[in-house]
Amino acid sequence: MTYILFYFLLFSVIVGGTALYLTRSRWMPLVQVPDYLYHRLPSSFTADLEAGLSSSQFDITANLADGDSRAGLDQRAKTEVIKIMKSRKVNFDEARRIYTEQRFAE
Repeated sequence: MTYILFYFLLFSVIVGGTALYLTRSRWMPLVQVPDYLYHRLPSSFTADLEAGLSSSQFDITANLADGDSRAGLDQRAKTEVIKIMKSRKVNFDEARRIYTEQRFAE
């Protein structure tokens, strides 16, 4: 009796796995997998610039040219803006606008 149950479960897993494999083009885009589990945030204006947290409207290259020694942009805001940029696939200016609107809505 236990052999029948074992073989039934084994057969079900094989059939289910095959069905998932053959239909992966339909369900894979729906699964949200993070790129990395841990993102180290940049902590200086140089690192902010390399992370893409600059644009023609929000230019931090002047800070770099002046040798600004501050820590960079706000950590909490950077986290939220980067999250918006990745989830909505928008550029830095648009993500910054969305973040500002969300902050004012609170």
